[in-house]
Amino acid sequence: MRKVLPLALTGLFALSACQFAGHDDPAGKARHLNTTASFPLRAYIPDPASDGAKAVTRAQWILGKQCMVRLGFAGFATLDPKGVESTYPVRQGTLSSEGTPGDDSPYGVVDPDLAAEHGYHNRTPDTSAQPQEWPADQYTALTGTFESGDSHVSHGHRIPEGGCLGQATRKIYGAPPKAVKVNGARLSGYYSLALALWNEAHEQASKDPAWKKADRAWSACMKKKGFHYPDPEEASLDFDWFGHEKPSAKEKETASADARCKLDTGYVPAVHSLDVRTQKSFIGRNREKLEDLRAADERAVRNARTIISHAS
Repeated sequence: MRKVLPLALTGLFALSACQFAGHDDPAGKARHLNTTASFPLRAYIPDPASDGAKAVTRAQWILGKQCMVRLGFAGFATLDPKGVESTYPVRQGTLSSEGTPGDDSPYGVVDPDLAAEHGYHNRTPDTSAQPQEWPADQYTALTGTFESGDSHVSHGHRIPEGGCLGQATRKIYGAPPKAVKVNGARLSGYYSLALALWNEAHEQASKDPAWKKADRAWSACMKKKGFHYPDPEEASLDFDWFGHEKPSAKEKETASADARCKLDTGYVPAVHSLDVRTQKSFIGRNREKLEDLRAADERAVRNARTIISHAS
């Protein structure tokens, strides 16, 4: 996985399950392998678009609504959870329309034509949930996320850890597993183990001599086109691409060359095979823990459906 792991509010991946035909051609094969659905650890991270995940989200908002009323937000008594279950809270005034460079697929750009149009500003929209702004006092109560000067008390009531939505999640799932660190970030979500193993497996795979060979072949191809980067990640995270809503001509040219060199050198199949092999090894060593977490998710879905039925 690349340096930044895309996480939604409840710790779920925004995962693509797209399938492509024509895997015999390099472009089709690269597109097929360049999705999280093609990795073994994907089986241990629920799809946010599944019925079970949607039930959990609805139950979170049902419980969150009840908590907000207890905290003194009387207006929440009329909130329809169905109207917000496909959203996640953001603090009012913090939404930004500025595009973020980078490609959130596992191996970055692989379509030269698409890259020539969008450069590295090619993140896949998260259709599982959209941001919704809430006033600062409601946002802190919902999420338990505070800025300097924010009160941890609402209308005389202490805001629970993780806010009302965090409390709801604990009621659905039970106590969260031990927190782990991924790229310096502390993750305490219910899928943190799978995310941590994914990152650790990738770090190990990327040190394999075969991976280094793939990087060198890609870099040599880029050099022939006039671009000097040691590996694809360095190209996609070039500082020149940041701070602009739209890609520059240079970014488009670089991204297109990046994608073309991946296809010409067979980069994605080469490194993907190493990632998959390493993930399978990590799964084998942690199978019991992973299966326990999968069972916990199944219980959470049952709990969520019970909550929904009682609220109907």
